[in-house]
Amino acid sequence: MTAIATRPETGQRGTTAPPARRRDSERLFNRVALGTLIALALLWLVPLAWALATSVRPAQEVVTNPTGWFTAHPTLDAYREIFDAGKLPYWYANSFITSILTTVLTVIMASLAAFALSQTRFRMRRAAFVMLLAGIMIPGQVLMIPQFLALQSAGLLNTYWGVVLPQVPNVVAVFVFKQFFDGIPRELIDAARADGAGWLRTYWQIVMPISRPAVSAVTIFVFVGVWNNFLWPLLVVTDPEMMTLPVGLTSVQDVFGVPYAQLMASAVLGAIPLLAVFALFQRRIVEGIAGTGLK
Repeated sequence: MTAIATRPETGQRGTTAPPARRRDSERLFNRVALGTLIALALLWLVPLAWALATSVRPAQEVVTNPTGWFTAHPTLDAYREIFDAGKLPYWYANSFITSILTTVLTVIMASLAAFALSQTRFRMRRAAFVMLLAGIMIPGQVLMIPQFLALQSAGLLNTYWGVVLPQVPNVVAVFVFKQFFDGIPRELIDAARADGAGWLRTYWQIVMPISRPAVSAVTIFVFVGVWNNFLWPLLVVTDPEMMTLPVGLTSVQDVFGVPYAQLMASAVLGAIPLLAVFALFQRRIVEGIAGTGLK
């Protein structure tokens, strides 16, 4: 009787213990993940906060105590000097124009290439995709001299197109679009083709409207990359009024020497548009990464 009475109790404990342990492990994992996330956020925010604090300190205080955080006499002299010494409105306009043009052309060209590789059938299709991915292994710096010579012969130096065109080919963007297009049901494409839609109409009216997560992800990543690009605009632009923001702020720093207040003010001015982009499109970024399978 005792053995018979205790067996259900033991079995009951055996069935309820694993879920309890699983809940404890999930709770522990969530706490560790949250702590790691907070630590990484602080590591990213602390330098930005220090740059902002340094940019509003008087120059004399920065010289005597470069690592200080607080000041009793905050000032905007560093920002005022940057505006007076440089052509900041031109640099902001140039960065916006080149970033938007590059982003639009990259989205169009990369999505067209990915659509062809994903939804059409032609010989050597797999080989073409492998060769395209092999381009990731070629450093961009290797191509800069041939590209510079080609643009020089075409008379595109110190122009928007000279900055934009070499940045349009983007293998990663093609890969992201192809991964998303591969998940579109083939029946949808076949139905559009059966109704008489051509490949271009199928791409524009069927595929692209349902590919907003991929478009959002590529748009944001390309825009941020072009905005932060320093080496290529430095190479092809010498006119101060055609410089992008990173190149122009560097020229201002050269004028000032190494004054940390102006240096930090330049960093803050360059980061403000990107922070605004991430703040406005944070939801789109998460949806794009989740929808495209990008890790």
